[in-house]
Amino acid sequence: MNEYNRHIGDRELSPESLMMGYGYQPEWSEGSLKSPIFQTSTFTFASAAEGKRYFEIAYGLGEPAEGETPGLIYSRLNNPDLEILERRLTLWDGAETGLVFASGMAAITTTMLTFLRPGSVLVHSSPLYGGTDHFINHIVGRFGVECVTWEPGMSIEDLDAAVEGMEIAMVFLETPSNPTNALFSIEEARRFADRHTTADTFIPVAVDNTFLGPLWQHPLKHGADIVIYSATKYIGGHSDLIAGAALGSTELMAQIAEMRTILGTIASPHTGWLMMRSLETLSLRMHRQSENAQKIAAFLDAHPKVERVGYLGLIDIDDSEYEIYQNQCEGPGAMISIWIRGGEEEAFRFIDALQMVHLAVSLGSTESLIQHPSSMTHAGVDPEHKMRHDITDSLVRLSVGVEDPGDIIADLSSALDKV
Repeated sequence: MNEYNRHIGDRELSPESLMMGYGYQPEWSEGSLKSPIFQTSTFTFASAAEGKRYFEIAYGLGEPAEGETPGLIYSRLNNPDLEILERRLTLWDGAETGLVFASGMAAITTTMLTFLRPGSVLVHSSPLYGGTDHFINHIVGRFGVECVTWEPGMSIEDLDAAVEGMEIAMVFLETPSNPTNALFSIEEARRFADRHTTADTFIPVAVDNTFLGPLWQHPLKHGADIVIYSATKYIGGHSDLIAGAALGSTELMAQIAEMRTILGTIASPHTGWLMMRSLETLSLRMHRQSENAQKIAAFLDAHPKVERVGYLGLIDIDDSEYEIYQNQCEGPGAMISIWIRGGEEEAFRFIDALQMVHLAVSLGSTESLIQHPSSMTHAGVDPEHKMRHDITDSLVRLSVGVEDPGDIIADLSSALDKV
């Protein structure tokens, strides 16, 4: 397969097929079928002139000629493993360019710091993952950035009123939201950003797509400019790496890449190599996890000790989020929010009685994971904020793995008997 060939005859190859070799040729590395780990901090130049040219392109001191790409300089800027990985990641979302980071939070914070500036406004959805919530509510304000919250159910007219007279720098959505699975319309976010764009401003719309991963939602197709992942989750998929990713246009990614270089938030070569391994089975894993989750959500929804279940596959046609789900999601995924009847005591009793499902934070891995958001991933979120968004003491978050679905249900059923 040629490095950039995505067709056989008239047939365009699918991402599932391209994950096996796109962006790499065995002859580059002594015929090695898989790309080796380029465990090096620096790269040699053929000449001083070549080194000068590489730095000119890397620091934007000169425009690359047609077909010219940045040369390898230093693994804080670029690395062969990461470049191959970044090319493959673009295929799932139809992005022009991709960037990988040392963590999901590195992807989020580096992207935000690229576009936010003192006196500007960040419009963001809520609820959010606890780390993102902390960065927005406790850190960006130190840099003179004001934040405006887009609550579930708010219209863009409500948002217009909330930001009247303000200078908006960015719109950030997490949809579905962590940990409740609340949905936000990406197309509405695009319309809102466009309404506030002027000749002198550009307002990027960024979407954290971690919960649905690269298979079940493609934000760039619905008006987003940037799609962000905690690649630790479904992309990595084996609970053995920490990474993040951002994808979008070449122009926007170049701006983020400059910030990534200065902050040093790039992923390591070994992490990149592990993610390339994981991408080969991403579709298989995510299909199995989603199939399992649909069976498990139906079981939980009918159980008398479960107050209610938040799962995209159970959204009722009369629900206000149903239209959003039908429009922008391509599958329900494998994240389930479970409100146990009772409170923290009952939730803890349920969690502690599980035998096969692991009590651990993170999600999207081959093994099923469960945790208690209010006291764990969202422990630092303001208590009033948690209650407003239904992050109660009775809520547990289940990430469904690839195990036998009957076994998972048996474990959940046995644990619920103890409540």
